[in-house]
Amino acid sequence: MQNKRILLGITGGIAAYKIASLVRLFIKAGAEVRCIMTPASCDFITPLTLATLSKNDVIQSFWNEETGTWSNHVDLGMWADVFVIAPLTASSMSKMVQGNSDNVLLAAYLSAKCPVIAAPAMDLDMYQHPSTLTNLAALKAFGVQVIPANSGELASGLVGEGRMAEPEEIFDFVESFLNQSEDFTDKSILVTAGPTHEAIDPVRFIGNQSTGKMGIAIANAFLMRGANVCLVLGPSAEKLEHPNLELIRVTSALDMLQAVQDKWSTQDIGVFSAAVADYRPKEVAQQKIKKKENEMAITLVKNPDILAWAGSNKKDQQVLVGFALETNNEEENAAEKLRKKNLDFIVLNSLNDSGAGFAHATNKITILDKNNKSESFELKSKTEVAEDILNYLKINSFN
Repeated sequence: MQNKRILLGITGGIAAYKIASLVRLFIKAGAEVRCIMTPASCDFITPLTLATLSKNDVIQSFWNEETGTWSNHVDLGMWADVFVIAPLTASSMSKMVQGNSDNVLLAAYLSAKCPVIAAPAMDLDMYQHPSTLTNLAALKAFGVQVIPANSGELASGLVGEGRMAEPEEIFDFVESFLNQSEDFTDKSILVTAGPTHEAIDPVRFIGNQSTGKMGIAIANAFLMRGANVCLVLGPSAEKLEHPNLELIRVTSALDMLQAVQDKWSTQDIGVFSAAVADYRPKEVAQQKIKKKENEMAITLVKNPDILAWAGSNKKDQQVLVGFALETNNEEENAAEKLRKKNLDFIVLNSLNDSGAGFAHATNKITILDKNNKSESFELKSKTEVAEDILNYLKINSFN
């Protein structure tokens, strides 16, 4: 934690009174802390208390009337190594999900380039309400690390889940996150993601329902843990920005193959999560095909196997990870793909599992590796699944 820069956001919940203890823990561990408060949070803890403990001015609004200066929310997100929001109320959570920026804390969140960690706190009925659960899932899908609320006595007098994690728990979580966030430093990672679109004519194509969410989550997880990432992304509405990211957008399988062939030899690890179309039209019409006949035949030809190419051109020190989306004989098919394509491990997900596969914010995976080991994971957000994949890489040796 020494010399780490922590931006600490406080929203308007009763648990805000505990943040004084959290600031002291960070400062004692050698971190630099800057606090940013919503107007409502000032009802529960004073800015003067946090300024005294953090030894930095507390930011409460876009404009500081006392000093006549503007609080640059963009600079805040760029300054910090991590942005911790505690407590996070249901109201502020909803605004974060919707992209509302009606206070300086929310504006800082929306422009933050650093990882974000949030510790929710609210009454038990609010915490279990479907809208809250939906917002929590959305935050996780955005890449926010969420520290689950504890069960205990609440301000309402009720007892149940919704109590903010204790300052010591938040400190331990942040410390662990920062310690692991650099374990891929200086590693070069190639990630493929999204679908490919194979043109029929200038306006029509053959494709699939992949959104690229899983691959984006994997690329982001590597970036957050210090890696240099080259992301080859098929047609997708998903976006990712980072100083250590090289983003190559492609359309077809042939485009993706060319990008992989250009980059693979210089990479340490490849994670090929893209859902590449197996076939493409043999002939592509130069003009839009008009609807004339009741039937139309399209001759398809097989696309190159990008993952197999990478496996056959893999150096001894490189690690290659593939994905398998199956509907039957799942583990048998995935194991065969692992062997044939010279993979170090393969990530299996089944369309038979609710919440897994394309277009979901969640996924449920099983990892099978070349050492005949396998590990299954529960249904999780794709952000959490990405961390499981990276952790599997770190724990197991494949070289």
